[in-house]
Amino acid sequence: MRRSSYPSPENTTINWRVLTSLIPYLLEFKARIGFALLCLVLTKIASVYLPFILKDIVDGLNAQQENNIFIVPFALVAAYGLVRLTIVLLAEIRDTLFGRVTERAIRRIGLKVFEHLHQLDLDFHLDRQTGGLSRDIDRGTSGVNFLMRFMVFNIVPTLLEIIMVITILWVNYGIWFALITGVSIASYIAYSIYATEWRTRYIRAANKADSSSNTRAIDSLLNYETVKYFTNESYESKAYDSQLADWEKAKMQNRLSLFALNGGQAIIVSLAMTAMLALAAYQVTHQQMTLGDFVLVNAFMMQLFIPLNFLGFVYREIKGSLANIEQMFTLLQKVPKVVDAKDAKELVISHGAIKFDKVSFFYDAQRPILKNVSFEVKAGQKVAVVGESGSGKSTLVKLLFRFYDCQQGSIKIDGEAVTDITQHSLRKNIGIVPQDTVLFNESLFENVKYGNVNASNAQVEEAARLSHLSHFITSLPKGFETVVGERGLKLSGGEKQRVAIARTILKNPAILVFDEATSSLDSHSEQAILKAIKEVAKDHTSLVIAHRLSTIIDADNIIVLHKGEIIEQGNHQTLLSKNGHYATMWQLQQNA
Repeated sequence: MRRSSYPSPENTTINWRVLTSLIPYLLEFKARIGFALLCLVLTKIASVYLPFILKDIVDGLNAQQENNIFIVPFALVAAYGLVRLTIVLLAEIRDTLFGRVTERAIRRIGLKVFEHLHQLDLDFHLDRQTGGLSRDIDRGTSGVNFLMRFMVFNIVPTLLEIIMVITILWVNYGIWFALITGVSIASYIAYSIYATEWRTRYIRAANKADSSSNTRAIDSLLNYETVKYFTNESYESKAYDSQLADWEKAKMQNRLSLFALNGGQAIIVSLAMTAMLALAAYQVTHQQMTLGDFVLVNAFMMQLFIPLNFLGFVYREIKGSLANIEQMFTLLQKVPKVVDAKDAKELVISHGAIKFDKVSFFYDAQRPILKNVSFEVKAGQKVAVVGESGSGKSTLVKLLFRFYDCQQGSIKIDGEAVTDITQHSLRKNIGIVPQDTVLFNESLFENVKYGNVNASNAQVEEAARLSHLSHFITSLPKGFETVVGERGLKLSGGEKQRVAIARTILKNPAILVFDEATSSLDSHSEQAILKAIKEVAKDHTSLVIAHRLSTIIDADNIIVLHKGEIIEQGNHQTLLSKNGHYATMWQLQQNA
């Protein structure tokens, strides 16, 4: 069963400090926010004044009816229409002004998360689940959008209106109207908070199930060929359906909890409206209030409870949004294990010499990978590292690129420890042709140009020629504009490695690393690529991780690793003459 790294839905605690994290993103448009808030206040003042116009209209018509005079108070009716239009226009202006603020904030947050993910260490990316991570970011940015729009322009204005209405009712109609309104609203809010806290677990469970099912689907689709090789379509479908069943169950529980919440809110609203109208009707019949006052009270209650009912929805969604963006902001709190020193310098290559000095490293303390490894790659030299699988060859490359830091010893380039220089400048000066080349789902041209995004078209074409890609490109109907498919699935292993070589040629770094760069090539292609590599590596420092010993017989020095230790080193002829581990490996490959 594939692991899930997502938080337990049982944790119903919401981190409200997320709100403070949003403040810096709002400050870019202070003037817009100020105008939007002014429109908000004016809108609420107009909303509270509207029932008074309605009261005057009703009282005027009622007085005319008693006096048998029938003149429509057009001025009041026009004022009513004008105020209502003003409310709508101010609300639209407010939303338009704040829309830019929201969109820019989402852009900034999304970019920050994206950049932070690229800053995290290799361990995080090896453990991540791409589908679930993508869903968390999507839901997080959507949650930010909802939170910023509705909390600022629905919860706060509604609370402001509640305070104003309760004050007006108390002053104009007595404490009972204010008390009924206050108690009903307090009950409504308290119940909404309690019920929403209770059902947050189901929101989280639904989100977890959604992420898990999406992760499973993407994982299966990315490994389409593997599924086909082992005829496991049925197994994948059953596993995916099992994830969907968990999602279905979580959504059902979510829906039932929503019914309980909405039902309780409806009961509170009905009781409050009934009590207010009964009290108003009683006072009208005892001539303590006019018919216009009755209409005013009814209008106030409608104005309060319609947005208050929406407030319940908004609060639920805000809780859900906070639950959604919590994971996204948690990503920003993750600290990479490999960071630049405070006084890190830019690497300036003078010669390109590399030195591994008593390097020891482990991923797990119980299983050491490298043990006291020391060797040098002098400027312009080609040094190869060979050994069985698991001997630590590729780990040397990861340490050189500083994807990890060694527990003991040091790695230096031109006398500078890699821990004392910036990671960006370090990697900028090293080119690599990896064993497993992953391409972007773009054209061949764009994938080659990725080695140097500022390169000219002529430089890209020359890199393709040197890597022996040109003949392959001309054989394609769309040539260089051929889209390679997701992860380069439309290309063979050898073709992908030629693209990787072209990228490195285009980058033109001082130090070259080849991590079993010809492992997927046939013998004829291998010889052609080796010739190109030899030309490109001329006057460059080269570190070659090799499986096929025939590819490194011209190396200045060959390091033989066995279980993380150097057991032999020397050039090809020297090692053969020792008749040791290297000679045995050579004989086995020649026999094969």
